[in-house]
Amino acid sequence: MLRTRKPLVAALVALPLALAGCAGGGSGGGDSDDTTLTIWHYESETSAMGQAWAKAIEIFEDENPDVTVDVQKQTFEQIQKNAKIVLTGDDVPDVMEYNKGNATAGQLASQGLLTPLTDAAKERGWDTTLSGSLQTTATYDENGLMGSGDWYGVPNYGEFVGVYYNKDMFAQYGVEVPTTLAELETAMATFQAAGVIPLAEAGAEYPLGQLWYELVLANADQDFVDAYQLFDGDVDFQGPEMTEATETLADWIDKGYIASDSAALTAEDMGVSFINGTYPMMVSGSWWFGRIVDEMDADWGQFNFPGNTLQVGSSGNLWVVPTNADSKSLAEEFIDITLRPEVQNILGEAGGLPVAGDVSAITDERTKALTQNFNDILAADGLAFYPDWPVAGYYDVLVSQLQSLVNRSKTPAEVLDGLSGPYEEGKADLLEG
Repeated sequence: MLRTRKPLVAALVALPLALAGCAGGGSGGGDSDDTTLTIWHYESETSAMGQAWAKAIEIFEDENPDVTVDVQKQTFEQIQKNAKIVLTGDDVPDVMEYNKGNATAGQLASQGLLTPLTDAAKERGWDTTLSGSLQTTATYDENGLMGSGDWYGVPNYGEFVGVYYNKDMFAQYGVEVPTTLAELETAMATFQAAGVIPLAEAGAEYPLGQLWYELVLANADQDFVDAYQLFDGDVDFQGPEMTEATETLADWIDKGYIASDSAALTAEDMGVSFINGTYPMMVSGSWWFGRIVDEMDADWGQFNFPGNTLQVGSSGNLWVVPTNADSKSLAEEFIDITLRPEVQNILGEAGGLPVAGDVSAITDERTKALTQNFNDILAADGLAFYPDWPVAGYYDVLVSQLQSLVNRSKTPAEVLDGLSGPYEEGKADLLEG
C-alpha cells in the first residue's frame, strides 16, 4: 500500500535502462574493479534523499580520488520493471536503490541476483545502527521472504503513517491534540457535532487501508505483526485484533467521521482536501510532509496515531549490490557513507527521516517534530510495515473490501472473510515456493 514514489517519478527525466554499456561494466560477472563506481538511483536532486546522496557521493569522491563515480538517474518504474532482466547481464550498476519487500528485493535475492551483505553488515556495524524493525526489510531467506536470512540491502531513511492536523481548526472548535484512541474519538465527535467531518479519507487507494491497519495495531502486539507480515504463526481474521478494528472503522463511518463519498476518492483527493482546510485531520504518510509544507496556508502539525506503540511504516528503499557488480567493496563503502552523521543530518534537515541522524541538528521545528515522532517509533521498535505487504495482489483486495465497508454493502465480518481468503491463498503459495 506504500505510494511514495509517484511524486518523485514525475520530477525525473525518464532515462532508459541499458542492457549494455553502463560505465563500470567492463569485465562484468563480479570481477574486481577499483577504478569506477556506478550508482543507480531515482531521487530528484531537490528531494531529501537526492540532497543526501549528493553529499555521500562528494564524500566518497574526496576519500577515493582515483575512483570515477558514474551516477545514472533512473525512474522507480524503470528499475522495478526491468531489474531482473538487467541484473542477469554483466553490465550492471555496482550499487542500486531498490524497493524493499518480498515481491521486489526478496525476489531478486531468491533468484541469486543480489550480493549477500551479512558480513559487511557485521563488520561495518549496520546490524547495530539499524533497529530490528528496520533490519526486517534488509534480510531475506532462501524463498525471498523478509525478516530472516542474509542481509541483501541497507536502508538509510524511513517512512511512517501519522496524523496531520489543522491547528487553526483545532483552536476554532476547542479541540486538544489526542494522546489516546478514546481522546481521538472524542475529538472527532466534537468536530462532527459542529457539522465538520473530522477525517479526510480516500477509499479508492491506499489511505483507508492504512487507517484500518492503525486500528488493527491498536489492538495488536508484536506476535500478531510477525504472524501477519512474516508468517510466523497463524492469523485469525475473526479474532479480536481485526474484528475490533473493522467494527470501529464501520462505527466511524456510521457516525459521519468519514465522508460518505470517500469510497470513490483517491489519495490526491484526500490530500488536497486536507491542505485546503476542508477537514481538520488526515491519517497518512510522511511522504506528504514536503507538499503540505509547500502548499498549506493554515497552521498545522503532525502527531503519531494516538495510543499506538506499533505504527504503520517501514524503512525507506534499500541500497543493494548486484551479484554481477564489478566494484562490490566500493559499493559497500558508499553504502556505509550514506549512514554517516553528515549525510544523515542532511536527510533530517530536509524531512527525509534519517535512521541514524541527530534530531538536535535539525533547525526547522516542524521537521524536527516529524523526525522525533519517527525516532519515538524506532525507539519502541514499533514499525509494523504496511497492510498489503504480506502477499501479492493484496493491495487490490484491501481497497475493494474496505470500499464495501464505506458503501455499507458488507458487514465487518463479511469484510474480514473477504480479506482472509486471498491472504491465506497467497501465504500458501509463498511458503510452497
